[in-house]
Amino acid sequence: MIEILDTTLRDGEQTSGVSFSAREKLSIARLLLEELKVNRIEVASARVSEGEFEAVRMIARWAAEHNCLDRIEVLGFVDGGVSIQWIQDAGCRVINLLTKGSERHCREQLKKTPEQHLADIRQAIVQAHAAGVAVNLYLEDWSNGMIHSRDYVYAMIDGLQDAAVERFMLPDTLGILNPYNTEEFCRDMVARYPSLRFDFHAHNDYDLAVANVAAAVKAGIGGVHTTINGLGERAGNTPLSSIVAVLHDQMKVRTTVVEQNINHVSRMVETYTAVHIPANKPVVGEHVFTQCAGIHADGDNKNNLYYNDLLPERFGRVREYALGKMSGKANIRKNLEALGITLDDEAMQKVTARIIELGDKKEVVTTDDLPYIISDVLKQDVQDNKVKMLNYNLSLSHGLKPVATLRIEINGEEYEETSNGDGQYDAFVKALRKIYKKQLKRDFPMLANYTVSIPPGGRTDAFVQTIITWTYRGESFKTRGLDADQSEAAIKATVKMLNKIENM
Repeated sequence: MIEILDTTLRDGEQTSGVSFSAREKLSIARLLLEELKVNRIEVASARVSEGEFEAVRMIARWAAEHNCLDRIEVLGFVDGGVSIQWIQDAGCRVINLLTKGSERHCREQLKKTPEQHLADIRQAIVQAHAAGVAVNLYLEDWSNGMIHSRDYVYAMIDGLQDAAVERFMLPDTLGILNPYNTEEFCRDMVARYPSLRFDFHAHNDYDLAVANVAAAVKAGIGGVHTTINGLGERAGNTPLSSIVAVLHDQMKVRTTVVEQNINHVSRMVETYTAVHIPANKPVVGEHVFTQCAGIHADGDNKNNLYYNDLLPERFGRVREYALGKMSGKANIRKNLEALGITLDDEAMQKVTARIIELGDKKEVVTTDDLPYIISDVLKQDVQDNKVKMLNYNLSLSHGLKPVATLRIEINGEEYEETSNGDGQYDAFVKALRKIYKKQLKRDFPMLANYTVSIPPGGRTDAFVQTIITWTYRGESFKTRGLDADQSEAAIKATVKMLNKIENM
């Protein structure tokens, strides 16, 4: 069993532009511990601000009431006991003590010798235990320490292995490791100090955080650090969603994390931070369980040929089949099944052709759009298209009336006309009326009602369905048009009306 410490509320909050309120911190803490069931959470850095203190105190109070106070951890410093007092006053009982894991950091940042720093650390550990605070110990810049000053790292751990330290935490602070040296370095730690417990803390500067954590686990490390959605400084930290999937599927090791709740928690954190999850982010991205190519949907119908172990249901999600110019009948049938709609082969051909046509105009055709498309295709009430719109131009200029110019074919003859109007569609209809009344000497239907609707969700890129009610020679009827543009949808409904009156 691999132990998970999630540090969204501490290291993740160091993402540029992210700052949680106290209430948000408590909400996320509860999601992490109660819904995801991670083993531990790191909730803050000591001494940051009064607001941070109040947030930690709120979390600690809740954790004490729910018997999980020992799972709440706070980053603290070797500062003569000030951090320990801050953590104790906030009601917490675990400090993650930040020490130097490379000789360069020790000498150049602290201006101390390794021996002086070691003595300060041992004093801090004694102070913490005197205050009833348990200690985990970060070896900051440990990765550089292993590369450039390994003897320093050994000397530090040798000098602390008999101290009351629960875990030694090995950070790749600058994200410089790769899976090969991560495994080598972690295996060295585990073999050299078999009685100690180690965590590994990865950063994602080279996009290797997940791979490096997997390598650390392979080397025998017992605990790993994550953040929700990979939040963190610079390129971020190890995303919990990705590493849990890798540990469970690729490494064949278990964690306490409840996969079913990962997506919900990721979306909640996305809402709190306003840092959007990339659509192609593994496990939690919007599109990662969406099949686009028709051949993939066809394969899914044939013994799940395009499935892998990352089944969406594991993570509280469902598989979707994109609609658009890449769609085949299999994609469309999958979406129709979800809507409880059945079409015969002829109707399927018409709907497929229409989706492909619309897919050239709109990047994403959604399941919500599908009933509108079916209605547009199958409820035209047109038998013979005697009227064809050959070309039209709509212009809209500030301070001037909209103008429409159109060329249309009616019973094999072409007609052209221009008109202005109160809107683009009004100008279009007035140009049409000129053709029918002046050139053809015929009646033109009256527009009785005009309604516009879009699929649920209010998306700005939604299809527009225009339904127009007409009266003509004592009869009333409706035609509808569907397009990504409202004016074009209205024009399509109008052309359907013209074809209908040719057959009346």
